[in-house]
Amino acid sequence: MIWLLAVTVWVTVSAGAYLALSRDVFRCLLGLAILGAAANLVLFAAGRIGPAGPAVVPLGETVLQSSANPLPQALVLTAIVIGFALVCFALALVLRLVQRTEVDDALALRLAEPVPTDPVKPPPSGQGHDPVWPGDGPGRVGQP
Repeated sequence: MIWLLAVTVWVTVSAGAYLALSRDVFRCLLGLAILGAAANLVLFAAGRIGPAGPAVVPLGETVLQSSANPLPQALVLTAIVIGFALVCFALALVLRLVQRTEVDDALALRLAEPVPTDPVKPPPSGQGHDPVWPGDGPGRVGQP
């Protein structure tokens, strides 16, 4: 059973990484969602796999003997909800980006960045924009 789960995680991570490295932004988003599912599978595998009793401590005992660990199950349930919300938000952003730029190619979106001399962008950090730290001055080690 554990080998089947290991192969499933490997295939899921491979498919997610392949899609996340695609140039199409929808495939990238789908790849990130699949990678989230792979992480959920790994978390779920951290608990006991296979049939087990409920996570209830019998009366008079202090340790669970043959039951599944409820913590990985709770973490996976929470991760599923958060991952779904993240994918929905990212899908809305991607749809708006594609609607605005009329292209879904990641390389073409990179070329849509403004040029460094664009007056709307903040000026690059240079001589006049360096922060002044206490102790900066002529007496500092390495300074003339």
